[in-house]
Amino acid sequence: MTYKFSETSEKRFQKLQTMFPDKRSLILPVLYLVQKELGFVDKEKMQYIADRIGSPIELAHVYGVATFYTLYNKKEVGKYHIQICENISCYVMGNDNITNHLCKKLNIQKGETTADKKFTVSGVQCLGACGYAPMMQINEKYYENLTLEEVDKILNSLE
Repeated sequence: MTYKFSETSEKRFQKLQTMFPDKRSLILPVLYLVQKELGFVDKEKMQYIADRIGSPIELAHVYGVATFYTLYNKKEVGKYHIQICENISCYVMGNDNITNHLCKKLNIQKGETTADKKFTVSGVQCLGACGYAPMMQINEKYYENLTLEEVDKILNSLE
């Protein structure tokens, strides 16, 4: 099935074109637009983005941007995408315990999605909250100064 913007996304795309006259500047917000609509941006969607932005933007440009930034999901993720910071501050403060606890509770490995497509657990580099380690991001919300008990409360609130 070939992807096409929804009516709402098409309107947003048209507005973005007026806001970013340099076509290269459109890549980031249009990747985000597609991800907000679908939850991920695979190569098919990247090609669509390149085609819609037009020359001189090609798939290679869009792919390069999408794979450089970790905020773009290149494959489908669960309804709740749990991203655990793996940078040094979070590591020192016990992010590995948080990751192991989450994966055990959800019965998946890091990088996997639960069978019901509800949760995906991923490790990411630096979420920019080093003073609040260990921390994680679920979709667009940050959770800081995590303990195993706090992780359980968060998971229970999502189920």
